[in-house]
Amino acid sequence: MNFTQISTFRAVMTSPSLSEAARKIGRTQPAVSLAIRSLEDTLGLKLFERRGRQLIPVPEAHYLLEEAVSILDRLAAVSRTMQSLAGGQAGTLNVSAMPGGIFMLSRFISQTIEPHADVQLAISARSSLQILELVSSQSIDFGFGDAPVDTPDSPQFTIQRISGACFCVVPQGHRLAGAEAIAISDLDEEPIGVLQSNHAHHKKTLEAFERAGAGYRKLVESQTFLPLLQFVRSGHCVAIVDPLTVVSEGAMNAGSGGIVFKPLRQDIRYDYAMLTPKHRPLSQLAVSVRTAWVDELMRLLGDIGAASECDDMPV
Repeated sequence: MNFTQISTFRAVMTSPSLSEAARKIGRTQPAVSLAIRSLEDTLGLKLFERRGRQLIPVPEAHYLLEEAVSILDRLAAVSRTMQSLAGGQAGTLNVSAMPGGIFMLSRFISQTIEPHADVQLAISARSSLQILELVSSQSIDFGFGDAPVDTPDSPQFTIQRISGACFCVVPQGHRLAGAEAIAISDLDEEPIGVLQSNHAHHKKTLEAFERAGAGYRKLVESQTFLPLLQFVRSGHCVAIVDPLTVVSEGAMNAGSGGIVFKPLRQDIRYDYAMLTPKHRPLSQLAVSVRTAWVDELMRLLGDIGAASECDDMPV
């Protein structure tokens, strides 16, 4: 049996006449009659008694109808699923992001995927080093983290670099809170919160202070930026943070006050990366979400004036 035979048979069984059956499936009456005869020949069984222009189904035809309906419904379901897969609205997605990006990435994915889409998601927060290990082992669809420092092209994954200008965050009542922009020299001997000393951003910040001839007075060191904001909010220090922290803080604590973000007069860049395994074929869902997230990230950074830059997507 083939699809044409089965679909024609169902149309005949559920229609009051051959002409109505032909209309349902967009075929001529002779074509419908030919398909029914072909089905009977294939089965070696008469399915209808012919009385004039009428076809009267035999008992075996009613059994076949149940099976035909089940087969056609299943084919229709498979077709819908494949169309959803092709359109990026069905499938599985396994991604990881560094702690500073997990909130915005999760929010973006939740707003991108339709509420009733046939999708299974796994989203995890990992350090940038752990994300490198996950993409190297082909364990996730893609990861978003800090750009690897001095990492050559890898045979295991691709790197798409995205960068944005950093900001200075000060307590709301701070002497620099009303400034249009802040120079590193303005922070001379100012207590400052920074990332851990082995992080590239820490090194860039220290170099900027040295170039400006400003005194560097470290108060608190943290693995990520968000804990530093608590010390800034309490008036203990200032901090130089990445642009995505500015976006995340605005989304999570909009209107809560206590801190003020200001652009820097010196350009300290923060480098992010989209990391994609080379030997793990991506679903259409993963490809569409990855591409859309990069576009969204560029929009978010652009909205706060972070002078964002992005490499082309590696192939």
